[in-house]
Amino acid sequence: MSDQTERPAKGSGYDVAERHAEVLGEGARIPALTNAEIDDASWRLVNTLRASAGAPPTDEMPGFLRLMAKHPPIFQRQMEMGNVLFNGRIPAREREIAVLRISWLAGAAVEWGEHVEIGKRCGLAVEEIERITQGWTDPAWSAHDAAILRAVDELLTDFRVTDETWAVIAKSWDEQQLIELPMMVGQYLTTAFLLNSLRVPLGDGNLGLAHR
Repeated sequence: MSDQTERPAKGSGYDVAERHAEVLGEGARIPALTNAEIDDASWRLVNTLRASAGAPPTDEMPGFLRLMAKHPPIFQRQMEMGNVLFNGRIPAREREIAVLRISWLAGAAVEWGEHVEIGKRCGLAVEEIERITQGWTDPAWSAHDAAILRAVDELLTDFRVTDETWAVIAKSWDEQQLIELPMMVGQYLTTAFLLNSLRVPLGDGNLGLAHR
């Protein structure tokens, strides 16, 4: 039986140990640069992004970013797009609802754990973070929040937002926010692809898919 068949259905939860074994393995497939090897321009990009995410400057760059810095053109544009989204038109709390749902569906341990902490800084309660793992059908969600979650599910399964979901979101969001949504989903799904395929290790304090 294939791994895909054995894995729980999307949204129903993960066996954390099994999923961590798949996406973390025995360590990164490509070694990261050391902090001492990172140039000044890369440090500026990272700390600009951290400021946008509400985090203080650092002189200890996360392993994933030190790995991505091995490909400077992609690294630069990844940081720039991250900065655009963190300063984007979608409110931070609603952005993190979407990002956490993407991370959960992708089983992206590193991304999920990092964005649990970002989500808390943006106003998400632990109970809401747990509900994100269950999806949009939980009656505790507002109609708008449920539609954000549903839009993510639709984009990751059918690669489009349905008319029904769009109509609900469009009651609250303007045109720029509606344009931003699928672009944001694509950006964070790409990050999940990278993290899972490169087997980037969990950072200190990041419990991966068990993090709440």
